[in-house]
Amino acid sequence: MGYYDSHYQRTSANEKQGAKRSALFAFAGAVIGALIVVFTIPVLANNGVLPYDIVPQGSQVLDTANDEIEESAEDQPANTVNIAMSSEVTEAVDAVSDAVVGVINMRDSTGFFTPGGEGTGSGVIYKVEGDHAFVVTNQHVIAGANEIEVTLSDGSRVPAELVGGDILTDLAVLTISADEIDTVADFGNSDNLRTGEPAIAIGNPLSFEGSVTLGIISATERSIPVDLNQDGRPDWEAEVLQTDAAINPGNSGGALLNIQGEVIGINSMKIAQQAVEGIGFAIPSAIALPVIEDLEQYGEVQRPQMGVMIRSLQEIPSYHWQQTLGLPEEVRNGVYIEDVETGSPADNAGLQEGDVIVELDGTEVRDTHDLRKFLYTEKSIGDDITVGFYRQGERQEADLSLEQQVF
Repeated sequence: MGYYDSHYQRTSANEKQGAKRSALFAFAGAVIGALIVVFTIPVLANNGVLPYDIVPQGSQVLDTANDEIEESAEDQPANTVNIAMSSEVTEAVDAVSDAVVGVINMRDSTGFFTPGGEGTGSGVIYKVEGDHAFVVTNQHVIAGANEIEVTLSDGSRVPAELVGGDILTDLAVLTISADEIDTVADFGNSDNLRTGEPAIAIGNPLSFEGSVTLGIISATERSIPVDLNQDGRPDWEAEVLQTDAAINPGNSGGALLNIQGEVIGINSMKIAQQAVEGIGFAIPSAIALPVIEDLEQYGEVQRPQMGVMIRSLQEIPSYHWQQTLGLPEEVRNGVYIEDVETGSPADNAGLQEGDVIVELDGTEVRDTHDLRKFLYTEKSIGDDITVGFYRQGERQEADLSLEQQVF
């Protein structure tokens, strides 16, 4: 068996001498190349060709960026942090907060005023005229008051006079001296609101003055049943804005703002149930402004009336619909007349107890809310109206002239 060395070649003396010459030439070339690099780099650096700076040994490297930071830090006091925080919310609150006041309802039941005889709410200064400033609040905030005081943003308390109130919309207007008033709130148009846009509530919940809560408009149109005479049956349905901005006792009468700092609602109520959170309501500015104007001018809201006491047909047991009232089977909605005021428009038109109203001027009336809404929004005092009704199963009509409602 042979070895596997057939590729190995032996080197002659001449070949060894040639190899030495090649090594010498290679060494000389390396030295010359190194010298070229050493002398060329400074020239290239001075002409800005290299992407970095060449600093001679022993020189100090200057970091201008760090120097500027260090100098700036030296100018600031130790342990001080300067933060500029501003937002549309804070700007809106700053513009209106001084116009939101506390309203104190002082009730005298013992011959002198005691803390137990005080109720608190909120109000909004919306106008200064001459020597008086005008404040809007909720009717329920000042109900039953012997005296009313207003707490200003600086903590001072001034006496207030009641201009007028409206139980249906839960609004009231007060006047105070304008001497200390520098800020008034501007109203915005609640009809332009969109669900989901920011809502800011300002008021005095639990007597914590000037409290601010932030949320959104949860709904722009809500109808909430209201029991005006506390008989357990709704007498009216209030049209309100729904918001999840926290509204608590004492917030009533305060301002609900849009992001521009305009008052788009007067905070009124919340659903007070243990399982419910984030549902509060405010009276829209579009409804509040006409009421405020009437209260300023007349001390009350002037509305037309027919002169009847009414109940929704749905509140009456259904077996009475045919057996007692004689209504056709297809009639399932309407307004039952419980009583007719003597000398009223309804009395003069011949309407009677037991009649069931189903139309006003050709517009269907399904319940008491429909009837009141039609009268209060579509008609004015002195207008003529045609009433469609059933009496003992017979469809009839009567014409009457509306008069001013008196509560």
